[in-house]
Amino acid sequence: MTQPFLTINETDQISLGQSLKYLQASGKLQTFLGDILRQHVIEQELTTRTDLDTNAGTVEQAVIDFRLKQNLTDPQAFQQWLDQNRLTYDSFHQQIAAGFQRESLKMAVVKPELEAYFQERKPFLDTVILSRIVVLDHELADSLHRMLQDGASFEQLAKEHSIAAEKAVNGMMGPISRATLPPDLKAQVDDSTPGEVIGPVQVEDKWCLFRVEQLIDVSFDDTKLRQKLQNELFERWVNEKLKTLTVKMQIGD
Repeated sequence: MTQPFLTINETDQISLGQSLKYLQASGKLQTFLGDILRQHVIEQELTTRTDLDTNAGTVEQAVIDFRLKQNLTDPQAFQQWLDQNRLTYDSFHQQIAAGFQRESLKMAVVKPELEAYFQERKPFLDTVILSRIVVLDHELADSLHRMLQDGASFEQLAKEHSIAAEKAVNGMMGPISRATLPPDLKAQVDDSTPGEVIGPVQVEDKWCLFRVEQLIDVSFDDTKLRQKLQNELFERWVNEKLKTLTVKMQIGD
């Protein structure tokens, strides 16, 4: 007799096949299978790589750090936590070690391509902070530009004349990826300096004056950015591996 996958209230037994049917009915089966296949790809790669090294001392220190952070230094409290999470000490230790193995794999996969990927993504990561005044009439935009050249306050003109929502905050816009700017505007922004006013520039059926507040160029030395790019590149590698798989599934008892 096939063992049940789940037993509920000591009496209701659910097989693995029925569980998969429930996931299918709820629309979550694809996500569930995706997680399984993703882990399969990673585990298969881990078994074939000989260039990955997980230092035992590093794993032990990570276990100690976890217990300190979670206030689980007392052996009884730690055992209770393990029981609540249906873990043994060995399986918990293996989870920590597996995390380091996955991280080692990720670094081995992405390191050769990381700098090139950074250069690929950089145009979309470089940002600019702009303020703008948006009007419907070209002549008004020209007039406002002349007033700014004569020393008028950009903030005041934005409040008085702009039809954009950010007029309430003196025309200030949030950081914008430079790659997403219209080509003509991007070229002018790239050649500008903070404080410079650009325009009038036609954007769809409106006329805009932009003041460059700050140009932000990303750096390959930015630790958080490198981590983000490493994760992106690793996910791209996993997805490429997934595309090569032939998967068949049977849902039944």
